[in-house]
Amino acid sequence: MIRMADKAESIVFGGGCFWCVEAAFRTVDGVIATAPGYAGGTTLRPSYNEVCAGHTGHAEVVRVEFDPEKVSLRELLEVFFEIHDPTSLNRQGADVGPQYRSIVLYEKEQQRAAVEAFIRDASSRYDRPIVTEVRELETFWPAEESHFDYYARHPRKPYCQVVIAPKLRKLKERRERMAQDRPGD
Repeated sequence: MIRMADKAESIVFGGGCFWCVEAAFRTVDGVIATAPGYAGGTTLRPSYNEVCAGHTGHAEVVRVEFDPEKVSLRELLEVFFEIHDPTSLNRQGADVGPQYRSIVLYEKEQQRAAVEAFIRDASSRYDRPIVTEVRELETFWPAEESHFDYYARHPRKPYCQVVIAPKLRKLKERRERMAQDRPGD
């Protein structure tokens, strides 16, 4: 019998505040685990405050562990592009700075090729060029425990209500539309 960990893959996404990104991916069937953290920079063991100051080179990111038999990388990329603006350089809404950049950090060469192909295909959907950075993951630094599953633990906080909840509603509506459009359902 194959254990889940044996067939699981992971990839890292950054697209603004990691609370938003994590909350969205936690709703996806086939996602096994999520972990907010920091990647793409040079500082060893960065802290939230250091990353937020914008001087570490790191982005706020979420490592997404998934079962490729239940959800494809392409489906994860669709979610990622739905929940942030991939044409906005170093900014997502009120979150400004390189720590909020659009970035995908792949762990396998096949993932890189799939991400780049997805971006080429998706570029026609946007009026401006996609600026999403695509890089190999070198090091993932887990965020402090207080950032894990932030939305689920604090759904009434203003940031969660004003920023995260609308993104989750939009994602849910998109999934419902897609389910209605599928033939044979």
